[in-house]
Amino acid sequence: MPIAGELRALYRKWRTPTYMAYDSWAIATSLGIALILRMNGAVPEHMVDGALHSLPIFILVGLVTFHWSGLYNRIWRLASLPDLIRLVEAAILAITATMIVLMLSQGQRWMPTSVPFIQCLVLISLLSAGRLWRRVLRNMTRGLNRINLPGMRDNARRSDIAVSQQRALIVGHPEYVETILRHLEMLPTPPYLPVGILDLDSGEAHLRLRGVPMLGGVEAIDHVVSHLTARNQRPTCIILATGPEDVVGPQKLKLVTAAQTLNLSVLRAPPATEINKPLDLQLINLADLLDRPQTQLDAQIVHRAIKGQRVLITGAGGSIGRELARQVAIFEPSELLLLDCGEFNLYSVEMEIRENYPAISCHALLCSVRQRQHVMAVFAEWKPHFVFHAAALKHVPLVETNVCAGVQTNVLGTCNVADAAKRHGVRAMVQVSTDKAVNPVGVMGATKRLGELYCQALDLEGAGNPGAPRFMTVRFGNVLGSSGSLIPLFQRQLESRSPLTVTHPEITRFFMTVHEAVQLILHSTARAMEYGLKRGRIIVLDMGEPVKIIDIARRMIRLAGLAPERDVPIKIVGLRPGEKLYEELFDERERQLPSDLTGVFEAEPVPVPPARLQAGFEQLERAVLAHDQVEVRHLLFEMLDAVTREAPLPPRPLSNENCLTAIKKSQIAKPTWPQDGAVRQMQ
Repeated sequence: MPIAGELRALYRKWRTPTYMAYDSWAIATSLGIALILRMNGAVPEHMVDGALHSLPIFILVGLVTFHWSGLYNRIWRLASLPDLIRLVEAAILAITATMIVLMLSQGQRWMPTSVPFIQCLVLISLLSAGRLWRRVLRNMTRGLNRINLPGMRDNARRSDIAVSQQRALIVGHPEYVETILRHLEMLPTPPYLPVGILDLDSGEAHLRLRGVPMLGGVEAIDHVVSHLTARNQRPTCIILATGPEDVVGPQKLKLVTAAQTLNLSVLRAPPATEINKPLDLQLINLADLLDRPQTQLDAQIVHRAIKGQRVLITGAGGSIGRELARQVAIFEPSELLLLDCGEFNLYSVEMEIRENYPAISCHALLCSVRQRQHVMAVFAEWKPHFVFHAAALKHVPLVETNVCAGVQTNVLGTCNVADAAKRHGVRAMVQVSTDKAVNPVGVMGATKRLGELYCQALDLEGAGNPGAPRFMTVRFGNVLGSSGSLIPLFQRQLESRSPLTVTHPEITRFFMTVHEAVQLILHSTARAMEYGLKRGRIIVLDMGEPVKIIDIARRMIRLAGLAPERDVPIKIVGLRPGEKLYEELFDERERQLPSDLTGVFEAEPVPVPPARLQAGFEQLERAVLAHDQVEVRHLLFEMLDAVTREAPLPPRPLSNENCLTAIKKSQIAKPTWPQDGAVRQMQ
């Protein structure tokens, strides 16, 4: 290994001088060949003398041109079409420049006019041959390694390599497939052996791409796998080689469904794969399989709203907050304020924004939304224009057993942020809510519902005053892949071959990718500001159809190339405290209104006066400070029951009976809901 390292270092040191020496020879040789071809082998003596006298000019001008064109700073064993185009341009430019210099210095008359054209063609051939021989030799060696002939040396070793490779069927547009094939060719021992290609463009068959047969379109996958199996070349996986706009929705779902049936795992190549980067193939995750088209949004309206504004994001270290920070940074805010109580999460998101968006003025604010005076101080110092409130405790079972903490963050923390926004004149505060706030049966949903009602009440207070701050709420369902959510849990269980745990065979949820959710949050907020969303309305994201959790579990098992129940069992563990069997995006008291933005609805709940809410929050705060979990839980649902008495709610969804029993607490005396005249304004 030391000798090999020394040889590589020596090669790097002498690579450019070697290329320059070869190019000098190529220039001289191409001139001689051009004269011989032009004169049919009988070159007059005066032409030979002229060529010999002019040769230093040919070589000097050629080398300067090649250096200026960048021919000496390329890795030619990895050459691609743009590199060859650059080589052709450099050769043409070198011959042209040489002719100009000869005309100006010698008044060149010894060379026939056609010689430069012939020399240019010969020079291009020689330059290409000198640079591509290593790649051609490398490819020929790889081709021989694929041939399994008796008696060949190292045949056993090649067989061992072939056994260790996974046979892969590559699906995609030819230009993307070709990139994947080049990546695999460059590896000394590629982990995947391409056995066929399925073309997404036209379903071409009977052609070859870099020696790999094209076998048809995606619809022929069953026939193709049968054909390859008969030839003892059955693939074990599918590699999806696509651009960001390709194979979406039903087409991808059809492909993955077929792969599940054929017991093939599906791997995805990055859309922006480049030949000089490692090939990073990943198992397709469920975020790619939402059977719903991604909403196409107008980025300009968001840019108009965000550019030059000071934007504060609470909970910036969480899944939603981090994605908000990424997307807001794209639209050039004057300052980006990242607020979170978790030191490491805040540090990591700040570093990410600083590295990827160095022009953005980014500030990390270590602060808990529970600390009212600290929140007020942050708003007084930074005076944000927009506030995206994503700070929350979201895990249903955890909040169910930590009621005081849930109320402190999700109710009182939301009040602190909203009151600070009102006092310091922000343009808009946007609260990130959840479908669990609709007809809540658990503490987490109930706290988010009260946060919705408070923001709605503050928004309605500004009616009739165009300059009053806007308080908006965006409500949506589960986010795929967020920290602590369903998909990462299933992935960990799959990796350890543990049973996948599902709480109920009929439980359903709405799902959306975090990227799409944040896009819709920003877009709907910008439209609401530009076109004037009616005050008091809640923005509800269209989540498509609810999905059975048990179906997701089965699909993820199949995507990993395994069989449900046979390889990985699914275990029903029962509904957890505070968990509903199904979620809703609207309750029956709300007016469900259409929106002019695709993928977004509006809801208009029955409003509650802010003074009544504030008085109830004071009672909650006293119980929280006393750390009386039972009292806090009872107060929480008493407040929601008071709203129910004003506008009756529909029957609540099926939930864990034990949770409902704990919530009712019939033996405990109910506190009196404050009346309008007996409230104190919270400061």
